[in-house]
Amino acid sequence: MEMETVKLSAIVMRWYPDMMPFLKQDELNSIIVLRDGLSILEAADAMDIIHYSIYEHQNSAYLQ
Repeated sequence: MEMETVKLSAIVMRWYPDMMPFLKQDELNSIIVLRDGLSILEAADAMDIIHYSIYEHQNSAYLQ
């Protein structure tokens, strides 16, 4: 499997669509590189990616 680049919104829509209203647009537009592609990503891994993306956007908010 090859690396695949997706937006966080694609990950959220696939596993946790109920979370969409709670995420900011800049978080949803985050570019995520998946080593083995979206097709084999599991729900627990998707949640880890979502958490990390939210954390990264919160950190950058403090730096501005």
